[in-house]
Amino acid sequence: MAASGTNSRPGSGVRAEYNATTVGKTLVTPDLMILRVRTDEPRSEFEAGQYTVLGMYGSEPRSPNSVAEADPAPPDKLIRRPYSIASTRTETQQFEFYISQVKSGQLTPRLFNLEMEGRLFVSKRIVGVFTLADTPPGCDVVMVATGTGMAPYVSFLRSHITERSGSKLAVIQGAAHSWDLGFYSELNFLASAFSNFHYLPTVTNGDKTWAGHRKWIEEILHEGTLQQETGIVMDPDRTHFFLCGNPKMVENVSALLADRGYTRHRRRSPGSLHIEEFR
Repeated sequence: MAASGTNSRPGSGVRAEYNATTVGKTLVTPDLMILRVRTDEPRSEFEAGQYTVLGMYGSEPRSPNSVAEADPAPPDKLIRRPYSIASTRTETQQFEFYISQVKSGQLTPRLFNLEMEGRLFVSKRIVGVFTLADTPPGCDVVMVATGTGMAPYVSFLRSHITERSGSKLAVIQGAAHSWDLGFYSELNFLASAFSNFHYLPTVTNGDKTWAGHRKWIEEILHEGTLQQETGIVMDPDRTHFFLCGNPKMVENVSALLADRGYTRHRRRSPGSLHIEEFR
């Protein structure tokens, strides 16, 4: 560890790109993590749902729970990947990320190996169009997620839930097992604290302790469970849908919504279906 909290890179002195410190790390499962970092310098206020880039060098050690890299990274390469921010939009120096470990990947096993006070790179740019900016005031909003696709919705809710009291908001979160439902406690708390927010977690392989839904997300929508439990209707003039997560889920739900008259939102052709592609 070199002076000023930066790391030294073999043969090249100081890793000037490292500009943030790990301040929190919660393993939801061995391969799902909530990572909290503090940047050396504050960033500009951003829009909930946007993302930034994290990076570490190829010479950094990998998680003990990983496997050999499918494509080994050069030791002097700064491996960079984009991640959605889960923090509230007004937090400009301490950021939270929800990350899934790709065991044979280049970056995530190194992120999973970070300890408290560990150093990493966080881009100064925060970008993205997967936000609530293009949803009309008063419209209902349904946020559908699997896996780490929950991250932008956590930012939505932390940033805007008190501002949208005139809208019904709902999260449909799908997972294989109940222990894969990241932010479960926080979302349950929000559902109990805000009458306009509804949380519909569903698992496909629930054990005997699981008392919630045991359906695919597509079934939640097709069978009318969403409207029965929340009063939200699948009408593109009244309700905007956001999809983020497994590509197959996004494909299936997009097709189901298309049958209800939904079109994908783009800046040049506005619609009521917002999709964040898994990067």
